[in-house]
Amino acid sequence: MNTTTLDKMRKMKFFGMLTAFKSNLESGRQEDYTADELIANLIESEWDDRQNRRIERQLRNARFRYKAAIEQLNYDTDRNIDRNAMMRFAECSFIDKQENILITGSTGIGKSYIASALGHQACNLGYSVLYHNTAKLFGKLKMAKADGSYMKEIAKIERQDLLILDDFGIQPFDGPTRSALMEIIEDRHGKASMIITSQVPINKWHEVIGEKTVADAILDRIIHQAHRLELKGESLRKKQRNKTEEIDD
Repeated sequence: MNTTTLDKMRKMKFFGMLTAFKSNLESGRQEDYTADELIANLIESEWDDRQNRRIERQLRNARFRYKAAIEQLNYDTDRNIDRNAMMRFAECSFIDKQENILITGSTGIGKSYIASALGHQACNLGYSVLYHNTAKLFGKLKMAKADGSYMKEIAKIERQDLLILDDFGIQPFDGPTRSALMEIIEDRHGKASMIITSQVPINKWHEVIGEKTVADAILDRIIHQAHRLELKGESLRKKQRNKTEEIDD
């Protein structure tokens, strides 16, 4: 009977229950449980397994640049990072409120890592997240217009609870890029959140986007409900490189 039950669990893809029930059988502990306790144990195991698989799937789909964690952030005083603010962001209430986070600072200072860490945290809490390098995203959308898959790509972006745009403003925006950005921002405004990282100070974004009317509309929607992190200090990559050179010496 147990073999048949295990086989049915496998076919129904109740993998959490399957693992828990097999473990109980092998340990001989099933008699230690009342019927209610055994059912509760099996249901809890199945719930946990499905939650874990969902998180793993969301992390794969997000395509983060870094495997990052809030616990590993560097809070050196010269970086201008408020630990309390980061802990509040880690609760992801900004997503529930459809707010944005704008992270600026020089190259190599850890903007992408912080964005990825917050994205990982959001996935762990059950939110859907998508990470994109900004230039690559809009290059992909131009190709999508050519092959007819543009609306599918836009719809995928719109479905995400959190969109991360990394390295925003590295290249000036042309007409098609402005149009696509406006569409994405309009779809998400008041409905979902974004994290944007950029080497370019926010007061220069208007010039990067170009075309005053469109830039005004985009920035009004991005900045209106946004938290700002302005990172300072020396490049972390440069510091790490200097440490490596010292060790080699």
